[in-house]
Amino acid sequence: MTPPPPQVDARLAHDTVRTVTLRLMPLLGLMYLIAYIDRQNISYAKLQMVGDLGLSESVYGLGASLFFLGYFLFEVPANVILERVGARRWFARIMFTWGLITVLLGFTQNTAMFYVLRFLLGVAEAGFFPGVLFALTLWFPQSHRARMIGWFMIASAFANAVGAAIGGALLDLDGLFGLKGWQWVFVATGLPALILTVVVLRILPDGPERAPWLTAEGKAWLARQLAHERESGGQVEHHNPFAALLDRRVWMLASVYVAFPLAAYGLSYWLPTVVKSFGASNTANGFINIIPWIVTALALWWVPRRAARTGDQIWHVVVPGLVAALALVLSVVLPGAAVKFACLCVAAAGVFSAQPVFWSLPPTFLKGASAAAGIAAINSVGNLGGFVAQNAVPFIRDQTGSNLAPMYFLAAALALGACLMFVVLTALRRDAARRATPAEPVLPRTA
Repeated sequence: MTPPPPQVDARLAHDTVRTVTLRLMPLLGLMYLIAYIDRQNISYAKLQMVGDLGLSESVYGLGASLFFLGYFLFEVPANVILERVGARRWFARIMFTWGLITVLLGFTQNTAMFYVLRFLLGVAEAGFFPGVLFALTLWFPQSHRARMIGWFMIASAFANAVGAAIGGALLDLDGLFGLKGWQWVFVATGLPALILTVVVLRILPDGPERAPWLTAEGKAWLARQLAHERESGGQVEHHNPFAALLDRRVWMLASVYVAFPLAAYGLSYWLPTVVKSFGASNTANGFINIIPWIVTALALWWVPRRAARTGDQIWHVVVPGLVAALALVLSVVLPGAAVKFACLCVAAAGVFSAQPVFWSLPPTFLKGASAAAGIAAINSVGNLGGFVAQNAVPFIRDQTGSNLAPMYFLAAALALGACLMFVVLTALRRDAARRATPAEPVLPRTA
């Protein structure tokens, strides 16, 4: 069969990727926005809930962190199930259960109930973020994935911004219809997930071959492109997807990724408390906390594009992490509330913007169900950093009496993680060079 002229194929490629992007990414971004709000609403509920339920900072931090324990235990099985049953039904199930549990958190009566519901929230949401990362490997060629992951993660920045804006305002609804302000935080943020469940079931296709809005030519081009990458990219698919958990490259990436969720959740969990210590009201606190996430969104847009333009992956993961670590230290030592807050904005941008390029790497050596399991394993182990952060940060606060002292801990963990990330990514690059044929690139570009 004669291949189409290059200009025709290029136009078809552009139109297909553009159609998939416009049809798929807004929905996935909206789902992640709601998920992230439901994950982070606890940082605002904390401002009243601690006093109402008689919890200490450390007890509350343990309850908040149990989310990550449930997430860790169920993430790999959840992603393997997604690969088998399809994204549409599995994402709808995830959204329904996490929305329901979030609403129930608004009616927490005691410490035990708080602990159980936070753990169950992690179980419910397990598989969503790595599931989307895996789903993107079914929809986009490798050269587009880091950019798509960047777009997807921008939703987390907007989620923090939206959560900040509404979190403080919801606290000020204290007493409305007999509910406390912290109860409104959970109820109002859980309902959108329940509503979106129906939307996902109706409009999210399980794969390109089932997308009614893709032309036959577009489906064929995408299938050819992805098949070519699978056949020539040196990727591995194990007969048993859980065998990916024994791949040393998976554990190398998982071990160094821990530092980034640790810093991200430690920072986003604690930011409202830090801003409140500056003397801001609940509503003002919420709106002030929009700023760091706008800065983060811009960084998530810019860093993957610069990585694609330069062809470099390693430094576009390592440098943002080191910059963030330095900014966290400066947020403690520099004088003035405005300067401290500006440093925290830079830190948030650095922590999050390193991740799209990082997440473009696992599909370069895994495919199919093995990619689903490997991505989930890296994310689940990495997100144990969130468990550590939400226990360590309040513990350090209780021991020191300072809202900013925990930033030293986050900075040290992030600096160490970024340095180790350089070592691991360099080793993976050399490994890829040994495996690659002369006609193949050492590491695919991430556009």
